[in-house]
Amino acid sequence: MSDPHPARLPEREDKRTFLQKVAEFIHPGPDSAEELIDTLAEAEDNDVIGAETRVMLERVIRLSDRTAGDVMVAAPRMDLVNIDAPFDELLNLVIGTAHSRFPVYQGERENIIGILMAKDLLKLQRAPELNIRALLRPAVYVPESKGLNDLLREFRGNRNHLAIVIDEFGRVAGLVTIEDVLEEIVGEIEDEFDIAEDEGDIFGLADRTYRVSGDTPLERVREAFNVELHGSDREEHFDTIGGLIAHEMGHVPRRGESHTLEGLQFVVLHTKGGAVRWFKVSRPEASEDA
Repeated sequence: MSDPHPARLPEREDKRTFLQKVAEFIHPGPDSAEELIDTLAEAEDNDVIGAETRVMLERVIRLSDRTAGDVMVAAPRMDLVNIDAPFDELLNLVIGTAHSRFPVYQGERENIIGILMAKDLLKLQRAPELNIRALLRPAVYVPESKGLNDLLREFRGNRNHLAIVIDEFGRVAGLVTIEDVLEEIVGEIEDEFDIAEDEGDIFGLADRTYRVSGDTPLERVREAFNVELHGSDREEHFDTIGGLIAHEMGHVPRRGESHTLEGLQFVVLHTKGGAVRWFKVSRPEASEDA
C-alpha cells in the first residue's frame, strides 16, 4: 500500500533577503538574451560595471550564436604535416609557423590521420629510430555548425586544444583551436609577435635582418630601406607593405613563404585572419656577405 502521508520533499532554501525579493518583484529579470544585454548596457551607464567587463559579458552571451565554422581557419590556410616528409622538413615547418599542434595527413591533405604535438618532435630527434606514427594523437572532429559554447565545454572536458572542422558532406572545412574560441570572449590574445603600436613597426635584428609589421605604411618601408617599392602593375595603389606583397604573390601569403621585391626578401613570419602580421626582411646580398 502507498503511504497515505508521503514525506514532503525538502524545499530548496531561498537565501534571498526580503529587500532582494521585493526588488526582483518590482524589477523582474530579463526574459531574453537581448534584454540581458540591454541590462548590461544600463549597468555600464550607471557605472556598476566597466566597459571592458560589459563587452566580455556580452560576448559570452552571444557565444551560443557563433559556430565553429564562423571562427575556423579554412582548409586552404591550414598548416599540415605530411607523414612522409623528412625530419628536417618537419622541423622547419614547426619553427617557421610557431604552432604547438599540427594535423598530419597521408597522401591527400583531406586524409588527416592524427595530430602531432611540436614538443613530441624532440623525442624523434633524440631517438631517430622512433616511428612518427607512434607520436600521433587522435584527431577530434566537429561539424561546422558546432556552437562555440559547446565546443569550449568539450575542449575543457577532453583537454584537446584543436579540432578538425567537417562540412555537411564530411569533407575537411578547416580547423579550430581553443584560442579561437577564447578570442571570441576576451578579444585577440597577444603572442610573442604582437608588439604595441607605440613601439614601432620596423625592428632591426641581430642577424642584420629586420622584422616588419604587415600593416606598415609603404612609404615608411621605402624610407627605411631606401628603395622604390612598386608592384608589377604600377597603376595599382597600396597603402601597406602587406597589401603590396600579397598582390605580388597572387594569393594570401602563408607562414614560411617568401617573395623578393626590389632587392628585398620578404619572408612571412606570422599571419592572422588571412593577413600578414610580420615579415622578416633582408637583403640577399647582405646575407651572402655575412
